[in-house]
Amino acid sequence: MTNDDKITIADDAVIHPGDLHEDFIRSSGPGGQNVNKVATAVQLRFDAANAQGLSDRVRERALKFAGQRATKDGVIVIEAGRFRTQEQNRADARARLTALVAKAAEPPPPPRKKTRPSKGAVERRLKTKAGRSTVKKLRGRVGDD
Repeated sequence: MTNDDKITIADDAVIHPGDLHEDFIRSSGPGGQNVNKVATAVQLRFDAANAQGLSDRVRERALKFAGQRATKDGVIVIEAGRFRTQEQNRADARARLTALVAKAAEPPPPPRKKTRPSKGAVERRLKTKAGRSTVKKLRGRVGDD
């Protein structure tokens, strides 16, 4: 994927390359001396608050799903350092951002249909309830006759 390709997720969710900013940082974890001199991890910043390709609904949901990865200014920061090369980490960061925005672009679930229990179900419930009540009453003390 080249830098000037826009990522189309849905009709109301398009990521333009101008909204993305990548910084290469040193990875943490094991790797010997190589980890101290090569910046292979990627810090991908996506300005969701000012992105033209997102609808208001998708923008709000994306920032909600981002959680702590979103700044107060509405910038989503994704760090990818799982792989040893910059290209793999870059692709990983973009894939994770795409998945986040795709999840935010999903249509809302249909509203719940209210249902009522059938007349027979209500009668059965009341019958068993009365049976339990009788059993519990019979557990009491035996009175003197």
